[in-house]
Amino acid sequence: MFELMGWKRRDWNFVGMRYGAFAFSSVLMVIGIYSIVMLAMGKGKLGIDFAGGLTMNVAIDKEVSLDDIRNGLMAGGIGDAEIQQIASEKGQRLLIKLRKGGQDRDVQAILTGIAKGAVVTVEGVQEVGPAVGEKLREQAAWAVLWAIILITVYIWIRFEYRFGIAAAIATGHDVIAMIGFAYVMQKDFTMLIVTALLTLAGYSLTDTVVVFDRIRENLRLMHKQPFNEIVNKSINEILSRTFVTSLTVLLPLIAIMLYGSHVTYDFAMVLIAGICIGTYSSWFVASPILVEWEHRKRLAAHALAAASQNQPK
Repeated sequence: MFELMGWKRRDWNFVGMRYGAFAFSSVLMVIGIYSIVMLAMGKGKLGIDFAGGLTMNVAIDKEVSLDDIRNGLMAGGIGDAEIQQIASEKGQRLLIKLRKGGQDRDVQAILTGIAKGAVVTVEGVQEVGPAVGEKLREQAAWAVLWAIILITVYIWIRFEYRFGIAAAIATGHDVIAMIGFAYVMQKDFTMLIVTALLTLAGYSLTDTVVVFDRIRENLRLMHKQPFNEIVNKSINEILSRTFVTSLTVLLPLIAIMLYGSHVTYDFAMVLIAGICIGTYSSWFVASPILVEWEHRKRLAAHALAAASQNQPK
């Protein structure tokens, strides 16, 4: 395993810091749950797919820079348009989504001015109503929920049920925290953000499985030691691996955010924050939950044993 900064030779007390981490995570959860409630009520910066609007199919008989189109629309007072280029054998085809109705003629006039004499044809305008947006919000919520449920089942089968519950809590923690991050940062909540959340759920699972696998291995090798010491040693043993893995994922995401298009910027930003939170939760949330579980299990067992001894014979 790749060694970084000698971390394997140290003994970082992750388990001992769990209550501070739980307090920090509680703040993230409050912000995230508040954001979910606001989004469910239709408030916040919902994307056109969720809030409704217009979708325009536009054809231009020559290539025009997307940055010029975006800047021209912003100058014309249509700064909230979502622009997507579609493959075309000749000229240029665009899919433009607008939040408000009645702007299709303005868009055509602005594009004609930007294209400097090129022929701009609006091939179709489709309205996305509030009912469609509400259905998409519901489908997005179910997609995230089912991802967490299936993750729990997978961990349950591979390890045991307490590992599955801990992994589900940590994954839900990461997803809710990222929804709160996107809401606080005033990012448009679009299907691309939902894709980022599902990607984060999968990544968070992978990171957590690595930690859990080492804990399970050490439980067999160090079964006479206290459970919290086994968990703490396991986290320290894979610390370099999880850190470097997260770093290698962050580097291309940073490149996408800095040099990618406007469309991928929010996606990369949310994933960057998500990778950081996911790595944190593997060290400070998922594994410490197992420690708390074991601690309360032993307290309950001692209480039951004491109660049985005090019963009259």
